[in-house]
Amino acid sequence: MNSEVIVNVCMGTGGIAAGGDLVMEAFIGEFAAAGVENATVKEKCRLHKVGCRGFCAKDVLVDISVDGNVSTYQYIQADMVPRLVRDHVLGGRPVDEWLVGEDYHVFHENQNKIVLADLGKIDPESIDDYLGVDGYKAVEKVLTTMRPEDVVSTIKESGLRGRGGGGFPTGLKWGFCAANESDQYYIICNADEGDPGAFMDRSIIEGNPHSAIEGMVIGAYAIGASVGYVYIRAEYPLAVDRLNKAITDAKERGFLGEKLFGSDFNFTLKVKLGAGAFVCGEETALIASIEGERGMPRAKPPFPANKGLWGKPTIINNVETFANIPPIMIKGADWFASIGSEKSKGTKVIALTGKIRNTGLIEIPMGMPLKDIIYKVGGGIEGDRLFKAVQTGGPSGGCIPQQHIDLAVDYEGLASVGSMMGSGGMVVLDETDCMVNISKFFLEFTQAESCGKCVPCRLGTKRLLEILTRIVDGEGRKGDIELLQDLAEDVRDSSLCGLGMSAPNPILSTIKYFRHEYEAHINQKKCPAKVCNKLLTFFIREDMCVGCGMCIRACSVSAITGEKKKPHKIDNASCIQCGACFDACKFSAVLKE
Repeated sequence: MNSEVIVNVCMGTGGIAAGGDLVMEAFIGEFAAAGVENATVKEKCRLHKVGCRGFCAKDVLVDISVDGNVSTYQYIQADMVPRLVRDHVLGGRPVDEWLVGEDYHVFHENQNKIVLADLGKIDPESIDDYLGVDGYKAVEKVLTTMRPEDVVSTIKESGLRGRGGGGFPTGLKWGFCAANESDQYYIICNADEGDPGAFMDRSIIEGNPHSAIEGMVIGAYAIGASVGYVYIRAEYPLAVDRLNKAITDAKERGFLGEKLFGSDFNFTLKVKLGAGAFVCGEETALIASIEGERGMPRAKPPFPANKGLWGKPTIINNVETFANIPPIMIKGADWFASIGSEKSKGTKVIALTGKIRNTGLIEIPMGMPLKDIIYKVGGGIEGDRLFKAVQTGGPSGGCIPQQHIDLAVDYEGLASVGSMMGSGGMVVLDETDCMVNISKFFLEFTQAESCGKCVPCRLGTKRLLEILTRIVDGEGRKGDIELLQDLAEDVRDSSLCGLGMSAPNPILSTIKYFRHEYEAHINQKKCPAKVCNKLLTFFIREDMCVGCGMCIRACSVSAITGEKKKPHKIDNASCIQCGACFDACKFSAVLKE
């Protein structure tokens, strides 16, 4: 074996869930059997884990590079590894039928990667891999050639805005904090990402934890903080493990600790595990949690930049924000400001999910049209169905309808149609989705996650959910739409924190753009998308029923009768519209209307 071979196996959460750990073990076994463990050969053949490759729908993704010629494979399982080693690693012949298709290349070509640039290329558990892509060069430059105020000015000039949801100018926040007179300053990385369908920050930590650490060191220097915290939920064990290892390695190499790069700057970084409360994504609730109190928000002002952790000036930014800092310091503010739109600079990492072909983690320039995200990067709607809406910004975001498909995706664009950027979740919906039911789904989440401190959120979200539940159950009343609007606006205008203020967004946006669906549920007792079971009638087409009996076994109230191998029937008087028969039928004989 004379060629230099590099094999990368996706070992992010998605890759492991698809069998990445088994694929890794299979490669180790095949390499041992082929004698690659031999010291001479091993220098020319490297196998290592990498973080999320982005196109999660095609996991397990495997790269095999022979003398710099990279081939990417999709849907790899452990039993496919022997052939990959025999034919490609040892024989130099790619296995064409397992290679990714054109859609994989289109998916990546339409992105602009800054934060995700090295994910899928480096081993997240190897500090040497990070150093190999110029890791910690930015903090070295900052600590040896720049003053704290120079760093703040650079971030201001770059136009970087916080990627955690609010979009507040990062440099401005850092400047506010540094301007306070204090004997102690703190910096916190908010990695408490809990939105349904969101996995941006978690994937960054799993795939390149040092990028966020380096950004935090630079931020700490800019404001004068000697202590920092990464607040991350305990239910992300892979991210937690890789983060802890990265911090340990950074300490050993002198990138954390005392007198960094020969300067007088000292910085200690700690990890604080959260218990999974969504409200702790709100900065004052997060601070309370670190202090050992119940995670509940407080009124602002004072803002954390003036009075935060233990009453000291504190900066809080999320993982993606900090991961943007090193490339800005290396390439300059003008470079970053040249990307994106007029008021939203740079790129945005988005978790693209829902009824779309190419689900995964993407990074697009701010201002990219929604249509391009869905049909170029995302590959269009699954099953060639019609695009209906996209829900952005997590459970507190709004639903953007088809009529705004040319909308520029940035902070201002999303806000103009009643939605928000949030942390970057994007759930695509098609013609089979019921917008009333979607609204109910997100209200269930925010109502359950309400901390209960303020009455508008605690009781208001509960009443909103009760009305929505009544509507989807076929018990909607005249005036319910107006009641929903009035109550939603009251909750929005009077809640204590951002969770309560934004919780009504799904309701307000769906009423605005899909009022006819609410009216159909209430007035006609029909669900146009045929999703709300209690508004549907189930029946069996005799010409399609083979009499297999699956529907009978699935029915919990014995509403279905029929003999074996003969058409069955549903007694609608006994049917409770649970939909179990529809799900159980393998011959599409059970219909609903």
